[in-house]
Amino acid sequence: MKILIFTEGTIIMHKEAIGKSHKDIVNQVKEKEESVHEYKSYVPIGNAAEKLRTWARNGAAIIYLTSRKNAKEIKQIKEVLNKNKFPEGRILSRKSNEEYKDIAERVIPNVLIEDDCESIGGASRMTFTNIKPSIKKKIKLIMVKEFGGIDHLSDNLKDLSKT
Repeated sequence: MKILIFTEGTIIMHKEAIGKSHKDIVNQVKEKEESVHEYKSYVPIGNAAEKLRTWARNGAAIIYLTSRKNAKEIKQIKEVLNKNKFPEGRILSRKSNEEYKDIAERVIPNVLIEDDCESIGGASRMTFTNIKPSIKKKIKLIMVKEFGGIDHLSDNLKDLSKT
């Protein structure tokens, strides 16, 4: 099973979000709070690293999708994932004129896990929303609340792929 999972907002967040309410975190992003752009200091949301390690131990191939395009920032996201013991996995990012949907359409994961993009405009900004219908039907979307984490998702891979 291939799981494509968005990083920022889904499994990691800026450090100043720690201990804040969902509303306050969304406002930090909208108001461009300084730590939102300090990628090297991002932290896991809940027990996301352990959840992904469980899925990887059970046979899932984890593929990360970052919003970062700049090589330095992508490296910082990789370092955050490594430092926090997220399982090994490719980290994909958009190239010059590429959109997230282009990556998902190339990868065609069994499961796409992404947040609801509340802080940047909602569902219209989500990867899954923009995937071609012929490919979309091959992918199981698991949408989570932005900054809400993935702790509530099943450890069982079969449960994840149910439609």
